Amino acid sequence: MTRKRRRLYTLLLALTGLGVATALVLTAFQDELVFFYSPTDIAANKPAPGRAIRLGGMVEQGSVQKLPDGVTKFRVTDTARTIDVTYKGALPDLFREGQGVVAEGMLAGESQFNARTILAKHDERYMPPEIAKSMKKADGEQQHSTGTLLK
Repeated sequence: MTRKRRRLYTLLLALTGLGVATALVLTAFQDELVFFYSPTDIAANKPAPGRAIRLGGMVEQGSVQKLPDGVTKFRVTDTARTIDVTYKGALPDLFREGQGVVAEGMLAGESQFNARTILAKHDERYMPPEIAKSMKKADGEQQHSTGTLLK
């Protein structure tokens, strides 16, 4: 084998290895990618069944029900649409009605969401950017600025 041919084979082997490594990284990244949806987004574009998503909005007033078996049921709204959420586990200390929430889990039906993680916002006036965008899109008359304090 000539020196030129050996260099060509080495280069082809390196490029093939790089291609395989890139494909593996992209596949792993796709499996871990979690998209953010508001209740209006879910009604308009249903996510694939079994796909992990994040649902964001406000906890609807009067909707929180804590059951004896440790399950909590509540409703998440973006002022235009509402989705029922079921969660089993300890809720964050800042979780309450009328506050922003992001629930990570899977859609279980038309308007039923099974959450595996609940994240509550950390200040009564702060609006997470994703929730502010979805609420602004759903309710054009309220003026929420993305990631800033609300007045």
